Amino acid sequence: MKLINLENVSKEYIDGFIALNDVTCAIDQGEFVSLVGSSGAGKSTLLKMIYADEFPSDGTVYFGGRDISEIKRKVLPHFRRNFGTVFQDFKLLQQKTVFENVAYTLEVHGKSDAQIYDEVHNILKIVGMDDKSDKYPHQISGGEQQRVSLARAVIHRPRVLIADEPTGNLDPISALSIVKLLLKVNSFGTTVILATHDKSVVDKLSRRVILMDKGRIVRDDAHGKYIISG
Repeated sequence: MKLINLENVSKEYIDGFIALNDVTCAIDQGEFVSLVGSSGAGKSTLLKMIYADEFPSDGTVYFGGRDISEIKRKVLPHFRRNFGTVFQDFKLLQQKTVFENVAYTLEVHGKSDAQIYDEVHNILKIVGMDDKSDKYPHQISGGEQQRVSLARAVIHRPRVLIADEPTGNLDPISALSIVKLLLKVNSFGTTVILATHDKSVVDKLSRRVILMDKGRIVRDDAHGKYIISG
């Protein structure tokens, strides 16, 4: 089933910069897609279109068959619960413990204290961080912080996990552990979209690869590697 559809999507900013240029692609429910390309290729802009953080200048983005541009502003926070997001810089709350960082998402969703306790410890076990639930972000490594960020992103069971350069600040061993966790999340049925310029990460996956350059999709391989267009 096609979960995400972009049809002839372009994005031009006020200063005239064209971030996306006539992009058309579809992503199935449960698929794992690597979105690759150099810095400025349009990867992050495309991701923002998918979870309605930005909207196209031209073209249409559909999620589950619904035109995202027709979603009313007051309903957008509810719509975005379909997504979990992980970024290069972790974005953890420094004044909260590992447990509290992950629990925060469930608190916003109105879960009970008992539900929060059980679900947070369960997801922390999955990412290998349950033994550090009382630590603060500055007390754990970068790789461990990204594990916590990933736990927070999927604790509410989103339909789609968007990972924007999640290994960019990590050493190779930590990066590999994050990739393995992304695959585990995908095995549960969650659609995963990984934006990265890390060739070694993409080549290990052997999953679908979409290569972007100057705001366009220039290659789309079902089981590809990170091959530079040219």
